[in-house]
Amino acid sequence: MIDVLVVDDDFMVARIHRGFVERIDGFRVVSTAGTGEQAVAAVDELRPNLVLLDLYLPDMFGLDVVARIRAARHDCDVLVISAAREAEAVRAAIRYGAVNYLLKPFGFDELRSRLEQYAVRRTALGTAVVADQADIDRVLSRSGAVAGAHTLPRGLSPETAALVERTLRQQTGPLTASECADLVGISRVSARRYLEHFSSSGRAEVTLKYGAAGRPERRYTWLV
Repeated sequence: MIDVLVVDDDFMVARIHRGFVERIDGFRVVSTAGTGEQAVAAVDELRPNLVLLDLYLPDMFGLDVVARIRAARHDCDVLVISAAREAEAVRAAIRYGAVNYLLKPFGFDELRSRLEQYAVRRTALGTAVVADQADIDRVLSRSGAVAGAHTLPRGLSPETAALVERTLRQQTGPLTASECADLVGISRVSARRYLEHFSSSGRAEVTLKYGAAGRPERRYTWLV
């Protein structure tokens, strides 16, 4: 069971997020906090595995909470949930070691997918010793931390890759290459190349849907 602390200055939002978390198998909310000081005290007392952390708190910026709990040597992870869309906020969260960054407002399925991804990564490194470098690379690629994992193959543009990524992130379910192409405004072949790249780099998952005849349909879901 993964213990979660929900931190948000809006008690109604915190209640909603708590309800989301408690619907997901393997997770339980141990407490909520409405200020940075309350969050630091709750981490110190309850030792949660994961903190769902809003950045805009009444007494301090959310990442200052992270600095405080890191300084106290608490071994917990942080998933940022915030309305902050500034690129610097995202970069700062990554520098502070956030396992993910989820923009408000979001629905249950969006949070569930990220918590399930987190659980998979946590389980993958749950043993005392990893078997080999490949095990480490597989786990880090799922979090986007492997150097070079985001390098685009020749012929793919960063601008179009960003559009395809954003389209996948915004979906509540998997997309086919044709559906993605229609949403982005590119050809199906081009969409398939970007989607396959994201799959091979560990940022998208491929599932197969079998029909009555012919080859199975490949469907893509964003993972990180």
